[in-house]
Amino acid sequence: MNGPTKNKPALETVEPVGDRVLIRKDEDKKQTKSGIHLPDKMEIPTLTGRVVAISAQVQADADYPIEQYDRVLFNPKEAIPVDFEGDNRLFVVPVENIVAVFRKPA
Repeated sequence: MNGPTKNKPALETVEPVGDRVLIRKDEDKKQTKSGIHLPDKMEIPTLTGRVVAISAQVQADADYPIEQYDRVLFNPKEAIPVDFEGDNRLFVVPVENIVAVFRKPA
């Protein structure tokens, strides 16, 4: 077998442990809705992103109604960047640093 399926490497994944979730940070906004351009290094105390993965501990805890693919607002102070992708938008975040979950009414 000398085809493209020969010894294909398995894809690596990141699974948070403890009271943590993996979040893909939203793209940084370079301009406000009114058209004001923002500087590149502007300090913003909270960020938004999508939950990519949840630790088993958080998933089993009813106090944290967070699900995979939820859009969340989080405090990046204790976020740990994951050097897994070139764009460096993945972060392991303690669940207590998630301050809000965006929900659409049913």
